Amino acid sequence: MRIVRLGSARAAADELGLSPSALSRRVSALEDFIGKRLFTRQHQAMKLTDEGHAFYDAVSPKFDELAAAVEGQVEDSKVLRLHLGVLPLFGTQRLFPRLPELRKQQPRLHIDIDTSPHLLARVGDTLDAAIILSSQPDASYHSVRLDHNRVFAFTSRAVVDEIGTDPDEQVLSRQTFLIHTEMPESFIAWKQALNMPKLEPAAIDHFDSGQIILEAAANGLGIAIMHDDHFLRAHDQRLAKLFDVEVESPYSYWFVCRPHALELRAVRIFNDWIIKAGL
Repeated sequence: MRIVRLGSARAAADELGLSPSALSRRVSALEDFIGKRLFTRQHQAMKLTDEGHAFYDAVSPKFDELAAAVEGQVEDSKVLRLHLGVLPLFGTQRLFPRLPELRKQQPRLHIDIDTSPHLLARVGDTLDAAIILSSQPDASYHSVRLDHNRVFAFTSRAVVDEIGTDPDEQVLSRQTFLIHTEMPESFIAWKQALNMPKLEPAAIDHFDSGQIILEAAANGLGIAIMHDDHFLRAHDQRLAKLFDVEVESPYSYWFVCRPHALELRAVRIFNDWIIKAGL
C-alpha cells in the first residue's frame, strides 16, 4: 500500500522500517501467494500492473480496518517481542544491569538480543532496532544519542610502568595498539591530542569485541584505545590509564530504528524507556 501511496519503493521501505531488499521479498511473497504480478520493476522503480491496480482497488478500503484489528490483537497479546541489536560490551556493562527495571515496568516486553556484526545495515530487516557506535547515524533513521565519551589509552600496569608517565614517540612506536573495528578514528584523535599525528606503532591489532580488547590489554598484549566509560565500568585492577590526557571521542552510542518502527509497541516502549533511563 505504501509503495502505491508514496510512489517509491525506497520511500516505502524507509517508512515501514524495512530495507529495500526486505520490502522486495515481501512483495514477491505476496505475488506468489495470490498468483498475480502486481508490480513492474525497472531498476528501483515499481509501478502497478493492471492486475495490481485491480488488487489495490479491491483491498485498500479494508486495509485501515485490518490494521486497526491487528494492532488491537497485539495490544492484548501476552508477549511483546523486540529484536534488538547490541554491541556485546554495551550489553554487559550498561544494558543488562538496567533491564530488570524495564522488566518490572513492562513485564510483557521480551527482547531477543543480536550481537552479530553490521547492526545498522540489518535494522529494518532482521532487527527492529539497534544500539550502535557511530559519529552520526544516517538521517533516514530515527536516532537517540545515549552518551558523550572521552578516549582513554590503557593497558596492563606492567606496560604502563615500562612506558612511563611522559609521552615519547620513539617508545610508543615500539608498541602494539588495540583498536575496535568500529572506532578507527579514536586512535587518530588520541595521537593528535598527544601532538603525535604521524605516530606509527609497531602494529595495530583490530578487534570486533570491546570485551576482548579489555582482556587483551589486561594481559599486556597492547595499548587499548577505548572509551573512558568502558575502562571505568570494568573495575579491572590489572588495567591502568596511560598518560593524563583528555581526548573527546569521535563516537557515541546511539539507539536507532527506522522511523516507522516506532509504530510498533515494543519499539516505542524501549525507545521511551532508554531515553528516561539515561544509560
